[in-house]
Amino acid sequence: MPSLAAAGYYVVAFDQRGYGRTSGWDARPFPDVDLKTFTQTNLIRDVIVLVNALGYHEVEAIIGHDFGCVPASLCALARPDMFQRVILMGHPFFGTPSLPFNTCPQEEEEAKQTDPQPDLHETLAKLSHPKKHYKWYYSTISASDEMSQPSGLKDFLRGYFHLKSADAYNDPQPIKAMTAHELDKLPHYYVMPLHLGMRDTIAEDMTSEEQSNMHRKSQRWLPDSDLQVYVDEFARTGFQGGLNWYRVATDPALQRDLDIFAGKKIEVPCLFMVGTQDWLMHQTPNTVERMKKACVNFHGPVMVEGAGHWVQQEQPEKVIKEVLKFLKGT
Repeated sequence: MPSLAAAGYYVVAFDQRGYGRTSGWDARPFPDVDLKTFTQTNLIRDVIVLVNALGYHEVEAIIGHDFGCVPASLCALARPDMFQRVILMGHPFFGTPSLPFNTCPQEEEEAKQTDPQPDLHETLAKLSHPKKHYKWYYSTISASDEMSQPSGLKDFLRGYFHLKSADAYNDPQPIKAMTAHELDKLPHYYVMPLHLGMRDTIAEDMTSEEQSNMHRKSQRWLPDSDLQVYVDEFARTGFQGGLNWYRVATDPALQRDLDIFAGKKIEVPCLFMVGTQDWLMHQTPNTVERMKKACVNFHGPVMVEGAGHWVQQEQPEKVIKEVLKFLKGT
């Protein structure tokens, strides 16, 4: 942020609904939460309200990392008059929903006669080393309960940050299809052992890491003082506010509000930036090709050497260089 401010930009970093010190959202226990308050059109509204509250009608760019790419891409999609550019770090934008088009009873009958596709979660569970997908695990009450335990939180977060960074061994490879066999290539923090929670998954994978070396390397981009901020906040709030977004993302009925954008593309310039050792863009096949179709003015991917998932923390100078280049050149 100081580097962008020094270049003449007014920079704001905000927590989205459910995270940090945000308030006003449904914080009731897991079974009672009204998940309609966490739909993605509400997220777009939150950002637009914030921009207005700050006294602006338009911004040079909205920048997101990981799940922050969801509001960033949707804001650019919905309000190109307000958000003049969008920068996505790690998490791709695959486009808007497809709606049934020119359908008739005959076509519906033909669709019924096609062979049903195997259930992905059942086939993952039947692998020789049974697995489950983290997004669907994060949507369960079990995840909310085990993630929100304050004991051991610092070790869990340190391990989670480390295993997804360039300091750990990550050699991302594209997958060919959304099948259990292909998804089994992903690291455990994305496709987990079936009978473990996320904390135990991280703890198990950390047993193969040399602790003193890991701690020394991580101080460069995530010192203990910074990590403690995450520890203190999640110990105070728990994880349920953030996990509610996964519950929405894995429930098609709660995604229907996005049908209003069916067929629409991101029209403003879009930069996609990712660490060379980040697996996130390889969770699904044909990521770049799909992004090019979903964005009218696509730039990238810019591959940042020496970075894993936390690209803006691991290589801030390289990221700032690319951000400024994009802002000044589009």
